[in-house]
Amino acid sequence: MLRFFRSVATARKLLPLLLLATACQPEKPATTEAAAPQHLRDDLGRELTVPARPRRIMSLAASMTEMLYAVADTATIVARTQVCDYPAAALRKPVINSYPLDIERLVALKPEVVFTTEGITSLTDAQRLQELGIPVYYQRYTKVEDVFRGLNDLGRILGRQPQARHLTDSLRAELGRIASATPPTASKPRVLAITWSDPIYVYGQNTLFTDKIALAGGQNAVVEKFAQPYPALTREYILKLNPDIIIGGTFGKMDSTFFRLYPELKRIRAYQTRRIYRVTDDLMSRPNPRVVEGVRELQQVVSGS
Repeated sequence: MLRFFRSVATARKLLPLLLLATACQPEKPATTEAAAPQHLRDDLGRELTVPARPRRIMSLAASMTEMLYAVADTATIVARTQVCDYPAAALRKPVINSYPLDIERLVALKPEVVFTTEGITSLTDAQRLQELGIPVYYQRYTKVEDVFRGLNDLGRILGRQPQARHLTDSLRAELGRIASATPPTASKPRVLAITWSDPIYVYGQNTLFTDKIALAGGQNAVVEKFAQPYPALTREYILKLNPDIIIGGTFGKMDSTFFRLYPELKRIRAYQTRRIYRVTDDLMSRPNPRVVEGVRELQQVVSGS
């Protein structure tokens, strides 16, 4: 017991000396050097510079807004456009009109980088923003895999690589399950996807739809590559295509509108077999993190289930 009290007394004597010695240790200089900015090349080959970890971001495309909400720290998203309606949390953000682009309001929100997709934001608008010090980063998608790559690119740019990788790994696994559930067939149904009825615009060969419908077990009825991704087709051309399936609306709706406008098209196989379907527009038209859900819906159309 006496030995214990002596040890305590010794410790009390030494404690001030230890504190003094600690206080006299030279402090490590504070790191004041900011992280180096990122020098990037977007999917259109345009070079731009963005902060090391952007803290104020936004998108000018509804699909890209979904991508940001899937990967980014959502507190960094400062705005949305008038057509960005998913997820529901996006509706709480300030609105920037994108058609025409309200540059003055956008600049007032001081985004450090703006994300968009090819064909949505004009290069002229992008150049104007960059002249005002706001870089614009474009993504392009022709395959489902491009959407996964785009998500991982966003993760890298925004310092959210683990979140992006976890998401894309999950999406690839789900796509694999869809592929394994798609029975192999010698003849894949030819699917014509209509986007507008007067004139008749369709999803062309050089669109994301071509890859999605292939993964779903079908094929794009439009084999020819047109200059425009969504070409206008004549009735004669569609009769020659003679698609097995049409996507554009329910049979009843299309029968009373589209086929009333073009009665000669009732001769095509899709009408004769009543294989005319409506699909979810957002899943069909937007290259977004729900792309696998869109493939699953197309699989149901192809299989007739």
